Amino acid sequence: MNAFIQELFHAGLYKRSQGRITRQVTFAVVAVVLGAGLLRLNQVLVGLGPALALAIPGALLVAGVWAAYRLVNVPVFADFLIAVEAEMNKVSWPTRIELIRSSAVVLITIFLLAAVLFGFDAFWSWFFRDIVRIL
Repeated sequence: MNAFIQELFHAGLYKRSQGRITRQVTFAVVAVVLGAGLLRLNQVLVGLGPALALAIPGALLVAGVWAAYRLVNVPVFADFLIAVEAEMNKVSWPTRIELIRSSAVVLITIFLLAAVLFGFDAFWSWFFRDIVRIL
């Protein structure tokens, strides 16, 4: 825990040129989620006056952005993000036509299975309803 706290106050970048895109996207997502939460906090604090309603979320925003920046540069987490980007570069992405065909197969299969399950459900409902009438 002590090493993590020391890492938060370190200003350097860990492996600056590796995993750059993944780190930037991760930082942006953390910052947007933080911003949304602080916007809501601002709305809750309006009753305390405009100065406090801006000062508290503003201070938390600065601290949160710094923590997000440092988070993506903590060696263990940065190595994970670097590995994620390296694996994503190895993925063979489908062409647009392959994507459309595969999606069509999946959607048709889902609708067919839904129809079959509906048929089973209707049959068994009818069957058991008639058994109850007979008994």
